[in-house]
Amino acid sequence: MNASAWYHRLVKPDSAAEAELGGVERVAPNGLRQLAAGALQSAGDQVVNAKTVLPWLLQAVGAPVALVGLLVPIRESGSMLPQAALTPWVLARPRRARVWMAGATGQGLATLAMAAAAAFLDGVAAGVVVLAALAAFALSRALCSMASKDVQGRTIPKGQRGQITGASTAVSGVVAIAVGLALRAIGPGVPPGVLAAFLAGAALTWFAGVVLYAGIEEPAPDGPKGSEGTSWWRDARALLAEDAPFRRFVTVRALLLVSALTPPFLVTLSARSDTGLLSGLGAFVIAQGLASVLGGRVFGRLADRSSRWVLTAGAAAASLVVLAVVALVSLLETETVGWVLTVAYFLISLIHVGVRVARKAYVVDMAEGDQRTRYVAVANTSMGVMLLVTGAVSAAIATFGELAALTFLALLGLLGAALGRTLPEVSRRG
Repeated sequence: MNASAWYHRLVKPDSAAEAELGGVERVAPNGLRQLAAGALQSAGDQVVNAKTVLPWLLQAVGAPVALVGLLVPIRESGSMLPQAALTPWVLARPRRARVWMAGATGQGLATLAMAAAAAFLDGVAAGVVVLAALAAFALSRALCSMASKDVQGRTIPKGQRGQITGASTAVSGVVAIAVGLALRAIGPGVPPGVLAAFLAGAALTWFAGVVLYAGIEEPAPDGPKGSEGTSWWRDARALLAEDAPFRRFVTVRALLLVSALTPPFLVTLSARSDTGLLSGLGAFVIAQGLASVLGGRVFGRLADRSSRWVLTAGAAAASLVVLAVVALVSLLETETVGWVLTVAYFLISLIHVGVRVARKAYVVDMAEGDQRTRYVAVANTSMGVMLLVTGAVSAAIATFGELAALTFLALLGLLGAALGRTLPEVSRRG
């Protein structure tokens, strides 16, 4: 079976769209390489996970609890905030696939540094090295985030991009299930050496991705290249001020954090139930993997039809699930709450798969050429700021209890769903 046949087993054929980018003979090999590289990166993410595995690691090596609280902000905001500043440098690179390769190499090396810390250090020293490596990991991820969407926009036609992302997500879900089952089999006392082995294996996924990306046939960009001396701050401010559809997308995206920020509160609530925290986390990793497997392909196809609809419906659904959790936790016995939280975590993870796939498809489809790179960078930098602000506000509200923070995030999600209905349709089949 040739590359075209394999590609069309995974992605719905569209001869007219493929012809615009040189035909299926060119699109299929590029698509398969991007699908495989994306799956490898997503698989590595299941191990280098700031919400599950890395907290276990810091606990296992005896790092202070205060360092655990820095994991998610460093991982999430660290990969978003630098993107607008990096835009001039990225635009000056004629082949964006090489930018992705540089970012993937950085992520692999950073993951090896975490593995070394797990194997040879303990206490504060181990925690500081892990956080420093995570910061380097996040910065490298910023390069991959910017470059992957640009490469996809140049080599994959509209109507197939969401399916590529969705299929990669589904493959990574299988890895998440395997990791979760392994953690449950090992039990609560996972030694640092075992975690180091997991991390070393995860590092190989990024190095393998570099090999795959090196074979992508990327067309040269049209028009003049960007200048590294460009004022990124002035460009970002002008883009947000003058481009109303883009500004609305950024606003809606900022309100869709309900599916991203609620999982830690569900884990915290689980810790208070009779189920053990570590065994509960293993169940959560499995639930996350199942959500990726089930949701990746389905939401990929839906996002290619209307990414706007998937974003809007996802925000509304996540908010309703969270409000249901708030009501049930308030009414049910402690023993039952553990099951409610596990099911809710699965549903939120499933919805978040759809929101992430649709969000990526929307920003890739709404622009062409270097404008796409600017959109991705400014949107992600803005989201880095909003993530810090929303995270700080929800953390402050959480001093009144997890249920208060969950209610706040659910209301934000409902507002985002309402505003999302006003986004322009950009999908090919919309």
